[in-house]
Amino acid sequence: MTGHDGDAERTFAALPPAHGRGFAQTWWGLAWLRALEDAALDSGQVKSGRRIARAGAVGAVSVRPGRITAVVQDRDRTAHRADVLLAELSAEQWDRLLDMAVERAGHVAALLDREMPPHLVEDAASEGIELLPGLGDLEPKCDCGAWDHCGHTAALCYQVARLLDQDPFVLLLMRGRGEHALLEDLQDRSAAPVEEAPEPEGVDAAEAYAAGDILPPLPETAEMPEKPGSPPSLDTEAPPGPGVDPVAVRHLAARTAVEAHRLLADALRRPSERPAAVIGLTAAQDAVRLAVDAPDPALTERLADGSGRDPQSLAEATRAWRLGGAEALSVLEEEWAPSGDTLARARAALDSAWDEDERPSLRAEGNRWTAVDAPAQVRLGRDGRWWPYRQERERWIVAGPAALDPATALSSAELSSAEPQR
Repeated sequence: MTGHDGDAERTFAALPPAHGRGFAQTWWGLAWLRALEDAALDSGQVKSGRRIARAGAVGAVSVRPGRITAVVQDRDRTAHRADVLLAELSAEQWDRLLDMAVERAGHVAALLDREMPPHLVEDAASEGIELLPGLGDLEPKCDCGAWDHCGHTAALCYQVARLLDQDPFVLLLMRGRGEHALLEDLQDRSAAPVEEAPEPEGVDAAEAYAAGDILPPLPETAEMPEKPGSPPSLDTEAPPGPGVDPVAVRHLAARTAVEAHRLLADALRRPSERPAAVIGLTAAQDAVRLAVDAPDPALTERLADGSGRDPQSLAEATRAWRLGGAEALSVLEEEWAPSGDTLARARAALDSAWDEDERPSLRAEGNRWTAVDAPAQVRLGRDGRWWPYRQERERWIVAGPAALDPATALSSAELSSAEPQR
């Protein structure tokens, strides 16, 4: 970590209480909780630590190689210093991990873009390197006098899940390597060997620079428009041609402007912030996209017929599209059975979203979990997000935007169900 002394320790401010929500939301936070609950602590320690951390009683957390530290308060406000030690990777293990990342183009690209790919854990394990803690890997030290894990060290371990939600690189710092040192090493390893450049063609750079003052300046970058533009008016003296519906053409032009505005906004975002591309809509799906804000009932009826839906189904589909585009429409109309890792992650998210004595009774059917005692349901999308649904006249209606954890989605569904329906 030479040259990155400030990279060797990070301090995270105390987090607020986590009432009424899943304790962790991202893949990395949930993976840490699974490792913690499966291998590190007994059930009493888990429950005590979760209660203390959920109440917001864990102070600022200091993270450095091999150790995390925080001051944790009891219910009577007594403060205790809690430390948890985790073995650092050896130099040889770091070499193997980084060489593996460089060999897998997807890993090195994601890491250099400051993203932590979840498959890094599995691929590291295949090289004999465990990133997440296993049985006995978390060594507790607390000034309360406990000889093993206590509620204070368990709460500190739980708080790490929320830190990993903010920045998964925290795990690698605990294992001995800060983010800047890691990225610098990756760049050095992945740099292509320098080859002798051929004689350049074209204008010499010095000559081009010297002539720069005679060229006009480049125009300023245009600002992103706040909303889509309006299509040109079709009100002309000439009558429409045979089979041409002016209302439909005008609406098609307006929806095209909306789509162009969305594509431009996505292109201007950073790569890590861009949503997944919508590729290959079917005719039925594209009819839903076009039906959004359709200005004429006759046009809506045509789109319903063309997509094989009745007016009510089309209205439900356009509501879903407004909330989440093609992904929301797929969750509305497609039931699928999660399998393997997807099912395991879904069940872990459901289990960790509530305390055991607060967990609602849910009935599972495929990717849909329905509340037994309420007209509410959550559905898991293929991207890992949870969608709230409410029951209305024997039909399930999407109740709001997707959430990263099932507790938030179910709460949205229950609140929507409690509101009077129009």
